[in-house]
Order: sequence, then structure tokens, then C-alpha cells
Amino acid sequence: MMTRLKHLLPVLLIGLLVLAATTPESLAQARRGFGGPIELNPDDVPAFPDPPAGIDATREDIPRGQLEMVTYDSKSVGTARKMQVYTPPGYSKDKKYPVLYLLHGIGGDETEWQRFATPNVLLDNLIADGKASPMIIVMPNGRAQENDRAEGNIFAAAPAFAAFEQDLLEDVIPAIESRYSAEADREHRAIAGLSMGGGQSLNFGLAHLDTFAWVGGFSSAPNTKPAKELVPDPAAVKSKLKLLFLSCGKKDGLIRVSQGVHTYLKENDVPHIWHIDGNAHDPAHWKNSLYYFAQRIFRSQPPPEIAAKAASAHPIEAAAPVVEDFQPSSLNQPGQQYPQVNSERRVRFRIVAPQAQSVGVSFRGTVLTKGEDAAWVGTTRPLDEGFHYYHLTIDGGTFNDPGSLNFYGSTRWESGVEIPAHDQDFYALKDVPHGRVQQILFPSKSTNTQRRAFVYTPPEYDKNLDQRYPVLYLQHGWGEDETAWSNQGRANLIMDNLIAEGTIRPFLIVMTYGMTNEVRFGGPASFKIDPFQTVLVDELVPYVDANFRTLSDQPHRAMAGLSMGGMETKQITLANLDKFSHIGLFSGGSISLDDVNNTPGFKEKVKLVFVSYGSRELDGGRRGRGGDPRANADALKQAGIDSVFYVSQDTAHEFQSWRRSLHEFAPLLFRN
Repeated sequence: MMTRLKHLLPVLLIGLLVLAATTPESLAQARRGFGGPIELNPDDVPAFPDPPAGIDATREDIPRGQLEMVTYDSKSVGTARKMQVYTPPGYSKDKKYPVLYLLHGIGGDETEWQRFATPNVLLDNLIADGKASPMIIVMPNGRAQENDRAEGNIFAAAPAFAAFEQDLLEDVIPAIESRYSAEADREHRAIAGLSMGGGQSLNFGLAHLDTFAWVGGFSSAPNTKPAKELVPDPAAVKSKLKLLFLSCGKKDGLIRVSQGVHTYLKENDVPHIWHIDGNAHDPAHWKNSLYYFAQRIFRSQPPPEIAAKAASAHPIEAAAPVVEDFQPSSLNQPGQQYPQVNSERRVRFRIVAPQAQSVGVSFRGTVLTKGEDAAWVGTTRPLDEGFHYYHLTIDGGTFNDPGSLNFYGSTRWESGVEIPAHDQDFYALKDVPHGRVQQILFPSKSTNTQRRAFVYTPPEYDKNLDQRYPVLYLQHGWGEDETAWSNQGRANLIMDNLIAEGTIRPFLIVMTYGMTNEVRFGGPASFKIDPFQTVLVDELVPYVDANFRTLSDQPHRAMAGLSMGGMETKQITLANLDKFSHIGLFSGGSISLDDVNNTPGFKEKVKLVFVSYGSRELDGGRRGRGGDPRANADALKQAGIDSVFYVSQDTAHEFQSWRRSLHEFAPLLFRN
């Protein structure tokens, strides 16, 4: 699902993965590597070498600046607020100084930069070495609300980060320029930030070119506006902006946010620095980015490069020839030859659009070129095994590929392509007895409508009329709907094959729309579970029990979900342990020992907790929602709870991970 989303977020990503971190330090650790699958492009390389050791070490033989906490009256928020201010060594009222506004992340406050990177020490050293201009650094609180502390559900405060734009322009900047000897023109103002603050810096800086001439986004989060909204007029940015600096760690699951901005800037010839180092979503990257950004602002000429660009220092090796054994994708429309897939897991597209000026495909790094036959042809890099969403962009418009079948994802019908997997036998269509997937319409008084669900019944259901069956309620992710698990996930074929092998107890699967798409991607803090919980628990479950031959007690009812559906599963099952006994979270957080201890009856009522991720989701030491999912699973096991942690090898936040998860989860259900 995540590989084709246009504007990243979870989070689910930013919301799901670190929700339970309780201290700023644990938030920093939790954010490392989170987000989604990491796919690097050829130009995702360092612009600079790693900084020398000791860039933030206090030196006794140089002058030092001052760091102070100040209070200002915020008319936009209606309260007094705090910010940290650094003044450089030798600061004097007789001289005017440029100002850098440095913004923190979603779990931080006005002290975060000081804790993570000690900008005062770093700048003292750079100024002493003649590598940076003496400047004032302002570190405000970017959470513009009355209670601006990072406490409780920190993601619920996401709107306050957007509201900070007014506070910054109308209260923070005037307060600084009235109290300090600061230059008061755009050429002497810079803005930069980390994570959520990186998104703020790009959003605010590029929207106010009359206020800022230097803009930096370090590991920018999904609050970053789409690139076309950030830079609607590339010519204006080219003429007014003195520096646009984008950086991210190659192990950062949010890298796609920065990649999207970089690609747009590159396509529109907007000058910018693009720096990808070896770090994750962590303080090491932010400190290093500040080190290089600070050397390049408020200078009439750029500083001498410390080293040549990595693109020239580390030339890209010549690509190996593509293996020409392409075959039509198994998901093509009848009679269509393209897209095609080869043994290297590459996809080749051929789009006939003779009048088009540009044709692209949503797989990053894939270029389509117009041939003499007026068809646009291009080939992807090797992709992960399994199902992938995609779409075409033709002269700026979004279209589906007429050669492919369509699948609902990204809150729209998308094209799909299937990369044959080495283990695809478990979801293959075989000569075995098959169950049925039938559509049902059930009454929902809470939403005043008839709602749709799909029910899988096992092959023997219509023959053994005296037998009753357990039920699994299986939820899709954000952007998808009730068709996802049977179409993209092939849940029915997975069940048919497991039943034929005799490895599972036959059961029903119910799949309904989780009401997830009413919330914008990246904003799960605003998602309220109550309406869907009412639909599922009070309306759908009774309907299924009344109209199908179910075992309608708690020991024979399970719930699972992928991604945002996993979040729903956790919230609903923990609040309804009298209804559900088996819990499955696929790339959707985890259950901690604190969750268990805070949920009366958990140990007595829950028969299984199953948590899974793709291995690429865990790269960089990612910690999921509620902490380290593997550690949480181990802690539950040690507490005597049947807890299983599964990792799908060489996959990311995508359906191959979730197909495998269901295949592993199903045999563990309803065993006693």
C-alpha cells in the first residue's frame, strides 16, 4: 500500500509508530528508520562526506556564544510562550546579525535541538574556524497551542504545528527583531528544521519568499505539502531563494517525502542541495545536516566544498544489461501484452499516447521514452516480490494503465502489477476445493445506511449444514476498502490451500470497510475509532452470527488487520475482550506489557497475540507503535501469553508481507 501513496505521513506512519514513547529520548530512538519501505534512487547519495569527529565538542580555546530561554507574548495563541535563543561569540548591540529559525520535531519542544545537537557548541566551533557567519539562532516551540508541552497523545497536536505559521510570522519574528540586534530583511533570515519541523520549514519558508531566503528541511515528515503546492511557481523560487537544502538518511523510512520534493525540483530545474547520508531518522543526521547548512547560509559566495560531490567521488557503476525474458503480467487485462515482468523482477511499460508531451509511471526512478511508433516505453528497477499498485502521469494528469486490471488503493482505483514470488505457491490458484467470497449488505442504524461486507466461507460450508464455524474479522489498510484482502491479498486462495493441506481449522473471514479513508493519510491522530467500532461490534458481528452458521462466542472470534487496520484491531479488541480472543497486527503496531496490564482480563481472555512486519520495515532498528515490536512480543511470551512475532523476509509495507502474515497467522487460530 505504502509504495504507491503520493504524500506520506503513518505515519500511519507518523502516528502509529511512536505513539507510546514517553520521553523525548525514547521518541528520538523510536523515530529511527520508521515510516515505510525504503527505495533508493541512483542520485540518493551524499553531497558531502561525514563531518569530522568533534564538531559538537566544547573547545576551551575559543570564544563562546550565549544560550538563553526567553518568553514572548503570542497574540495568535493567546498566551506567553518560550523559545531558546543563541547569540554568537562577541554579540554586540552595535552590530546587526542574521537569524536562523530552527524548528523541532513532533515529539520535541524548544529544547529539542539543544538536546540532540547542541547548536550553540556547533556554531561556536564553526564561527571560530571561519566556516560560518556569526548568527542568531532561534529555537521556538512549533506547537502553537495553549498547552504546548509534548505530552499525552503528541500526534493529536499535529494541527498546532500548522498553526505555528501565524505565530512565527506575527509573534516570534517581531519579538526577536525588537529584542535583539537582528537584521530585518529576507536576505538575513533562514528557516530549517528536523522531521515535523523540516516539513514546517519547507511549508512556511517556500510560502513566504518575501520573509526567508534560506530554507532547509532535514528528514522532513509527512506534514510536508506536495511538491507542486510547495513550489507552484518554480521561476519565483529560482529568482528569490538563495539556498534550498534537502537532506535525509538512507535508512529513514520517511525518505520518500524528501525524494518527492527533490524529484519535482529536479524536473523543474530548481537549484537545491540534495544530501543523503548513512543515518536513519535520528539526531546524528540532524546534527550533521545543521553542520553543513549553517556553513552555507548568510554568505554572498558559497564556501569552498570540503569534498567533491559524492556523485563524482563515487561514480555510479554501469548498469548491467536488462534480462530480456519479459512476459505479460498476470494482472493484465485480457489480451493485453503490457505491462510485462522479467526474471529480475523488473516491469516494462508500453503506453500508446502519441499526442502526449510527457508520460511517467509512479515507480520511482522509472523513465518512459517516446519511440518512433509513438509509444512510451520504460523499465523499472528490480521490485520486491508480490503485488504493487501504480498509476500513470500523462501531461500532469493521473490515469490508470489501460493494460492492467484495477485495484482499490490510495483512495482510488489504481493499476496493479504482480511480481512472481519464490513462495507464491501458498496463494496460487490450485486444483483444490474452493470456498466462496460473497458480498453481503447489512443494515447499519448508526450510519443510517446499508453497508457492504465480503464473507469467505470454506469449501465445505454449503455441504456440512450442521457444522458451525469460527470467524476472523479481517481489516484492510488506509486508502483501501473491503475488496482489498480478497483481490490484492488473495485471502480466499490462501485459506483454500491451507484447508486442502489440512493445516488449519476451517473458519469464516469477514471483510468490511474500516471507515479509514475519511482521515487524511498521515493524520491518524484525528481518526476516531468509535464510529467503526459501533458498526463492527454492534451491527456487523450480530448480523453475521444471525445469517451464517458461526460459533458466536468469544473463544471462536478473532480480529486482525494490516497497517491502519492493525491500529483498528488493537483498539477494538482491547476494548472488547468479551468479543475477541485472537488478535493479529500486520505492520500495524504491537501490544506491550503495559497494554496487557492496563486491560483487565487480558491474560485470561486472549488466546493469541500475533504481530508481523516486513524485514525492510525493521531496517535501521525501527521501533513500532508502543515500542520495539519484537521486544514487546518477547515480553508477552515471558508473561505467559501466547505471543508470536513474524518477519516477512525481503519485503516492506506491502501486500506480500501481509499475504505471508495471514498464511502464518491462520494455522494458529482456534486450535483449542
